Amino acid sequence: MPGLPDISIRQLEYLVAVADAPTWAQAASDVGVSPSALSQGLAELERRVGVELFEPDGRRRRLRSSAAPVLDHARQVVSLTGDLVAWSERVRTARRGRVRVGMIDVAAVDHYPDVLRAFRTDRPDVELTLSVAPSAPLLDDLRAGQLDLVVCVDPPSVPAGIDVEPLRDEPIVVYAPEGTRVAKPATWGPWVLFPEGSHTRHRIVERLRESGAPVRVVADSHQPDVLREMVGLGLGWTVLPAASEGSDRLVRGPTLFDRTLVLARRSGAVTDPAADELAARIRRA
Repeated sequence: MPGLPDISIRQLEYLVAVADAPTWAQAASDVGVSPSALSQGLAELERRVGVELFEPDGRRRRLRSSAAPVLDHARQVVSLTGDLVAWSERVRTARRGRVRVGMIDVAAVDHYPDVLRAFRTDRPDVELTLSVAPSAPLLDDLRAGQLDLVVCVDPPSVPAGIDVEPLRDEPIVVYAPEGTRVAKPATWGPWVLFPEGSHTRHRIVERLRESGAPVRVVADSHQPDVLREMVGLGLGWTVLPAASEGSDRLVRGPTLFDRTLVLARRSGAVTDPAADELAARIRRA
């Protein structure tokens, strides 16, 4: 069996920085080295891996699509190493625990606010932070080691280095402005929906077209409360999780489909016991 290449974590950190930053100069700044040191480190990584990771792009270089497995590996190693460093720092200094949780809007506002409130009350020794955002950015931050737990929509494909477990199913429902008669789908719309690129938006549009409803989108927002307000103002119809309806100015229509919310964590991470405790409370809820 051939020996493993002598790849440093620092070189993998350089690769992740180049993949995420808009320029090599910014990537070098992000990891605290000069652009020449960054370039030399990545050239050494290419040599040790034994495959070309970059290709010319005008006067610049960009990652090859074939380098995706190496980048996925680099992200996992860098984030897991960060977990280990944070854990060892807590043990060495007897510092209190920390849990960084990310949730989509409906999870934070409707499904789990009592869980978060009770955890904060019961564990004043733990630094709890909450980020509310769409699913894709939350999963990106989880992979990068910036979050410990994420509650989001079950992704169409699970990113490398992430484990997910189902938490709950929730109906996704059509809503019309007050005074509207929800008749045949051909009369529905126009629509205010989640933004382009959202997996839920893709499924909504797909199901609306299958039902025979015209799909003309006049506004979008990733925040359900903003979509509700736009419907309340008569700007259009929307499709939302049933748990977030919260207004008597909306007329409820049929359920389009059910979506699954999941709990996502990094695979094989060295975890803070406080994060494990909060994950268990979320599961029980």
